[in-house]
Amino acid sequence: MARQAKHEELRQALLAEMAGAEPHSPLPTEREISTRHGVSRNTVRQALDALEASGTVYRVQGAGTFVAPAVVSKSLSLTSFSEDMRERNLEPASRLLAAGTVRAGRQVAEQLGIAPEAEVVRVSRLRLADGSPMCLENVHLPADRVPGLADEDLSGSLYALLSERYRLEIRSAEQVVRAVDLDDTEAALLGVPLGSSGLRVRRVGLDRRDTPVEATTTLYRADRYDIRFTVRRGQS
Repeated sequence: MARQAKHEELRQALLAEMAGAEPHSPLPTEREISTRHGVSRNTVRQALDALEASGTVYRVQGAGTFVAPAVVSKSLSLTSFSEDMRERNLEPASRLLAAGTVRAGRQVAEQLGIAPEAEVVRVSRLRLADGSPMCLENVHLPADRVPGLADEDLSGSLYALLSERYRLEIRSAEQVVRAVDLDDTEAALLGVPLGSSGLRVRRVGLDRRDTPVEATTTLYRADRYDIRFTVRRGQS
């Protein structure tokens, strides 16, 4: 039987050592791993590359390598954060950061098809899964369609509240996803090391008449969230 490559043996050894480790626990340095296991630094890098590619660890430049939490995969179906988390047996929660009425401004106005001076309700929340920060969410809705929203209980599903309280159903959405670097405040709120990356999703939600009623920017932790979809090749 052919002998396993050294980097694969090391990968399996590191997996065993990480079993039961808390998310974001630091791994030993490459030098320490090399010395402990009696392998070259190149072998260590190959093993860590494989672990990173599988989502088992993540690296932060200048800080080291860390145990990665479980990743939540988001499909292309239009679902709320709460629905996504419950589908994965995680308990969703929210920490309200701010809620109030503001001017729409140029960017939000363009997304919602309203005047820049029109009022919108802005809701900023930190979304949690089993008590762990998952994303930062900033929602803008036309104020005339959601009177009194800022005074409601905003700890649960906003989509459910919009449906029950305002008979407002988000039926479709246009989304743009982009990888970004988190700033110091964002990293602190999301509980990740400085220098971490995130996934920024800009969404415009439409009602059944295809009228824009929601302009949302959500910043997800890249170590906890990915977006999965299927593509098919057309026949030529």
